[in-house]
Amino acid sequence: MTQETVGYVQLEWTCKRCGSKNPGTQKTCANCGNPMSEQDQFELPSQQQLITDEDELKKARLGPDIHCKYCGARNPADAKNCKQCGADLTEGAKRAAGRVMGAFESAPVPDVKCPACGTLNPANAVKCKQCGSPMVAEKPAAQPARPATPTLSPGLIVLAVLALVACVAFFILATRTSDTTARVESVQWERAIEIVALRPVERADWADLIPAQAQVGQCSERVRHTQPEPAPNADKICGTPYTIDEGSGVGKVVQDCVYEVKDRWCSYTQPEWVVIDAVVAQGGDLQPKWPVLGLLAGQREGGRSERYEVVFDADGKEYRHSVATAEDFARFAVGSRWTLKISGLGGVTDVQPAP
Repeated sequence: MTQETVGYVQLEWTCKRCGSKNPGTQKTCANCGNPMSEQDQFELPSQQQLITDEDELKKARLGPDIHCKYCGARNPADAKNCKQCGADLTEGAKRAAGRVMGAFESAPVPDVKCPACGTLNPANAVKCKQCGSPMVAEKPAAQPARPATPTLSPGLIVLAVLALVACVAFFILATRTSDTTARVESVQWERAIEIVALRPVERADWADLIPAQAQVGQCSERVRHTQPEPAPNADKICGTPYTIDEGSGVGKVVQDCVYEVKDRWCSYTQPEWVVIDAVVAQGGDLQPKWPVLGLLAGQREGGRSERYEVVFDADGKEYRHSVATAEDFARFAVGSRWTLKISGLGGVTDVQPAP
């Protein structure tokens, strides 16, 4: 992401002694003469206008002002000696800079009333155009008291407790096990082989990634990636401009931009081996077999799958257990006895030959 400079705007600050608003580049209050201290912060005016005067722009690019170590006076960034007391500024403190102040607002804002005579003045006016009184910053309106945090009703508390109990009970049942002896009542197996054939398949991808033998269909432009630098066939996308405190009474207006690089996204068709059918063999013994394939021209064998299940009887209660391989499956002769480990939820978690 690239940060681009849109321009510079005049900031303002509020005098802590009399409450008057002052232009950011003014070092002392126009109403009472109180100097801006190092702790006072600049603020965004209600309406901001980009500076166009070349001399003012040169000053804006100098950097943060310097406060004299001895008298505290504000001095421009390029000053060598304090304009108030003449002290060397090499030991002075530069004002903090880089604070994001908010979005750039250039649209007109409503006029405000003079606190002394009621005359309407521009929102960024420092003094009233009618009576000359300072446009004192309004004190923030008192915030209404926050309502007390609502307490949960007894019914909701009961539901929450029940939900917690249910979760704990489920965990206990899922992890608790018990042993029982059971007899193999029956066995079941199933084996399947897929039949695949070449068929045209439609897909989509970036033009340079499409296989050479594919038949290309319709294409359209899409954003493939973004980057901070300009590029051919790229659109520049910028966010909302915002203002950064430069520490000099001037704010730098910037915007974050990226370049969306476009490329051709195309549909294409190519032949691929796809599953068109499957043959299945099933049985209820311990001798599973693969089904016999009858392949036609243009067909071939695909993937194979197998499933084995043992049905146990424990004093009239049925349990089912899946087995991973044919070798393990062959151990479960009908009538043989096994020790089953049963979870609290009723599932078989382990089987061992009964002693």
